[in-house]
Amino acid sequence: MSRLLHPDGLHRCPWPKTDAFYLAYHDQEWGVPEFDDRALYEKLVLDGFQAGLSWITILRKRENFRRAFDGFMPEKIANYDKRKIETLMKDAGIVRNRMKIEGAVFSARAWLDVMEKGKGFSALLWDFLDGRPKINRFRSISQVPAETALSRAMAKELSARGFKFCGPIIVYAFMQAVGMVNDHLVKCHRHAALAKFPLSSPPPLRGRSIVRKPVCERSGGG
Repeated sequence: MSRLLHPDGLHRCPWPKTDAFYLAYHDQEWGVPEFDDRALYEKLVLDGFQAGLSWITILRKRENFRRAFDGFMPEKIANYDKRKIETLMKDAGIVRNRMKIEGAVFSARAWLDVMEKGKGFSALLWDFLDGRPKINRFRSISQVPAETALSRAMAKELSARGFKFCGPIIVYAFMQAVGMVNDHLVKCHRHAALAKFPLSSPPPLRGRSIVRKPVCERSGGG
């Protein structure tokens, strides 16, 4: 399926269909380059929760997840104990999957390790693309891959560092959402806009530390 023409005269990727909530996510968040360390952790965890589900299910629960997981602050999540996990298992506002909840905790600890001992989470990930988004030129959804050699390499690195629920398919969906790859179809109005999108943060440089933004609420999603 190729792009859809909407009543406002704009062509868009077909996957949001006509859902106003999903369309807003497509137009405002999906594919926008993200360089914030904490925001990238949040997105990776939410993509892990998506496994076996639709993204719109997670997106509609995102604010519930943010409330339940302390704003996705890894410093707090890394210290979750069994009592906290049991509390989360009773929270009907999120996806109550024990392995995924525990995976978020393990990933928070892995994130802290990267931040304390390495060059930062954002730099670790963006270095796979030399700090700049890859601009694809797909004309139909059938051309968009589920995974790539790059997502497999990134998934392998994340797994080796202790991150959970980060297989190559999940990682590629993550890369699309955070603008590491521009997978808006070429006729979608967002493709050209993001192809010339000014980076909100200097591209991470291989082997060098970057100045990290303060922990804050993320505007983007998965």
